[in-house]
Amino acid sequence: MKEFEKALKRKDCEAVLEHLDDYLEEIEKEDELRELLKKLEDLALECEGELAYELAHEIAHIYAHLDEIEKGIEVYKKIAEKHKGDEEKYSEALYYLADAYEHFGMPDKAIDVYEKLLELERKRGDKKEEALTLAHMAVNYEELGDLDKAIELMEKARTLFEELGDEKNYLISLIDLAHFYYEKGEDKKAEELIKEVLKTPRDTDIEINARLIEAEVYAGREDYKGAFKSLSLALAKAEENEELFEFAFDTLTEFVKDLFNEKLYREVYENIDVLVNAFEEDKELKNFFTAIRELAKMKEGRENKFEEVYSKISNESLSEILEDLKSPTFLNIGI
Repeated sequence: MKEFEKALKRKDCEAVLEHLDDYLEEIEKEDELRELLKKLEDLALECEGELAYELAHEIAHIYAHLDEIEKGIEVYKKIAEKHKGDEEKYSEALYYLADAYEHFGMPDKAIDVYEKLLELERKRGDKKEEALTLAHMAVNYEELGDLDKAIELMEKARTLFEELGDEKNYLISLIDLAHFYYEKGEDKKAEELIKEVLKTPRDTDIEINARLIEAEVYAGREDYKGAFKSLSLALAKAEENEELFEFAFDTLTEFVKDLFNEKLYREVYENIDVLVNAFEEDKELKNFFTAIRELAKMKEGRENKFEEVYSKISNESLSEILEDLKSPTFLNIGI
């Protein structure tokens, strides 16, 4: 606690952030927490660059925990006001303000701020930042359910990225468009866009996201063989990146849970072998996917080897997923 208090006293933003979590664990009374928040808010206005926004983010999360998120957002507004005379820093502050609204589930307010940012970017002729802001706005319109507006803005972003020769963001815009078109019920258009992404030289994260959207399109058509194949390709591609692998794995498990919820057991056990085979060298994952196959058979009343395969799994997280799928109460969700 002393290290944190010393850092706060000397206004060392980096050290305050380093010790903040440990200090928060020692606070027991709400009035002490609110007193600390006031000091942190004052410090955030004195921090420079990324540190100011990192601290604002921490403050906002504390206020969210207190169910007073608007007070957290106010910190971002004060930072923006502080930089109003410097267009570059003001633009950066507006971005972080919009991002905070987006992060805390207020897409309508995020759009309002992005519009202000867009005006500044167009005024100074910054095409790349304009394209990025249009893409952010599109994602927030999609959150609001306005798919036509989301598509309109993402198409504009796509055109700008193409004109700028920004291949990575161009491909990302295609993936987002594919998702929007799928949500709109235009799965053929979505599939065309994904095919365009996958035929182009790409980064690993772009291919993984494209494969996940591809799986979404196939599943929407009830082509579960295609969906499992795309998920398998995404997961295999992500093996060397822990964060991407976790993202792809979570998407896969949610897909399987949805199939179990809908009692589509045959669709699982007839198609999941593509994953069993893809992870032949990883015994834990191979056993996990095999156990899912056998559990789906068991749920349908077919002969199975679930208990035998399940006993070979030592990873606690994988066992928990299987237990959730096995539980009778799991199947009541949404019924």
